[in-house]
Amino acid sequence: MPLTVQRLVNRLSLRQLQLFQAVDQQGGYGKAAELLGLTQPAVSAQVKQLEEALGQKLFEYVGRKLYRTEAGDVVAQSVNEVFEELRNMQANLHALEGNISGDLRIAAVNTAQFVVPYLLQPFLKQHSNVATQVHVVNRHNAIERLKNNRDDLVIMGMVPSERPFTSVPFLDNELVPVWRHDHPMAKKLKKSGKSLSAQKFLDLPQLVREQGSGTRLALEIHCQEHKLNFKPYMELGSSDALKHAILAGLGVSVVPKLGIQAELELGLLEIAPVTDFPLVRSWCLVYPSAKQPSPAAQAFINYVQENSAVIEQSFQR
Repeated sequence: MPLTVQRLVNRLSLRQLQLFQAVDQQGGYGKAAELLGLTQPAVSAQVKQLEEALGQKLFEYVGRKLYRTEAGDVVAQSVNEVFEELRNMQANLHALEGNISGDLRIAAVNTAQFVVPYLLQPFLKQHSNVATQVHVVNRHNAIERLKNNRDDLVIMGMVPSERPFTSVPFLDNELVPVWRHDHPMAKKLKKSGKSLSAQKFLDLPQLVREQGSGTRLALEIHCQEHKLNFKPYMELGSSDALKHAILAGLGVSVVPKLGIQAELELGLLEIAPVTDFPLVRSWCLVYPSAKQPSPAAQAFINYVQENSAVIEQSFQR
């Protein structure tokens, strides 16, 4: 080992790296201290010692907001890799004993949050030593987390194509046209027994998710392919907000069927009889192609692949 590296190892500690990572991910010393049960001065002092050991400033304030410096960017990437390797080492040691353990970090886009619990329950029943963290985010944040390798797996529908990602499809995601049960058009169609053209449905006040949402993107692509006019009436920032806007009678929408099962069963919402619908996409487990999944992540991938037919049937019921 080169002498300079030996000196560096002697001057820094894993604790300092852990505190640096906490400050970086939490966006400030105070939040990092609260997360780790420490005082803010204690966290600041440890990060300062790390900066002195490296001879570089790692954070700087612009106004009241804390940002990484260029050196901080380099350190952040390396620190993330160090802790990733430590997690893998621990999990691999347990795997030698025939046990699957370690952390399983999952990010799920908003519309997939209804799916995740039903995947985890039987998996964790088999692998009780796996500690799971689930973050529900919008599509934009999911892609950012993928790029920054923040999670073991991301569950999403529309997989980005700008980078090489491995995608494991496991469940159909039906996007259905929905309106409130007493929508005036619903009554007319029930009497006539006819269906509605896609364009006539799209001419109704369309409630949509924000730009970049996977559901909205799928609908926009469908409209482009079929030369349909699509003009959003109102944007909403979450699946729940969108659902309640439909229930309030503000308009109609195209949404994942799994997210409105309860409202359909209660008769509060109805699937509109529209031609060329539903749009069928797939929920996928996604991770960077260059990444070797941890033992816990690989066990989860294996479980989902081996039980895809059972998973599909359970959601159909």
